[in-house]
Amino acid sequence: MTSTKSFPKPLTPKEELEYLKKFKSGETEFKTILIERNLRLVAHIVKKYTNYQEDAEDLISIGTIGLIKAIETYNIEKGTRLATYAARCIDNEILMTLRANKKNKSEVSLHDPIGIDKEGNEITLMDILGSELDDVIDEVELKIKIKKLYEKINNILTNREKEIIELRYGLTPSGYRTQRDIAKRLQISRSYVSRIEKRALKKLKKCLGSERD
Repeated sequence: MTSTKSFPKPLTPKEELEYLKKFKSGETEFKTILIERNLRLVAHIVKKYTNYQEDAEDLISIGTIGLIKAIETYNIEKGTRLATYAARCIDNEILMTLRANKKNKSEVSLHDPIGIDKEGNEITLMDILGSELDDVIDEVELKIKIKKLYEKINNILTNREKEIIELRYGLTPSGYRTQRDIAKRLQISRSYVSRIEKRALKKLKKCLGSERD
């Protein structure tokens, strides 16, 4: 786990209040400072979850999302220290993710079921890659090796496309996520997640189809 010593020192109460006021008044650059100077708190809270089968760096990333939410929703007038409020938000974000992951498989093969179609039949990611855009999908054969598809994901997708595909179809230890879950996690709209997902699938299908030619 990353040592708390590697994070910037926390703000003094005076600095914290000053930066919060500036951020709340619209000086958004102070949001970054508030996040960076509270990362030590995230790392400290993550230590409580070392018994869970989650990567520490992943937990810090998840905890940081909770920290960001805390900074954005913190009410100065209530008089509670930011650290006290943020600790609850960080805990909640981590616990919510752990509970969601517990309901899902820790890893999902491209051939494992990820949902059910209108007829009640189980569908897989490979089914999706072979069911949409018929003119392209006919070129995609289910016998394509999983390793090959993973390589394509790494080589032809942007970082954002790769992240969404991996989260949507359980290609990472964080498990399968809905578009709504991903939108919340990445702080973007669900419709934007859907557009990126469709664009990424088209890229994969086109690439795999052209190789067969």
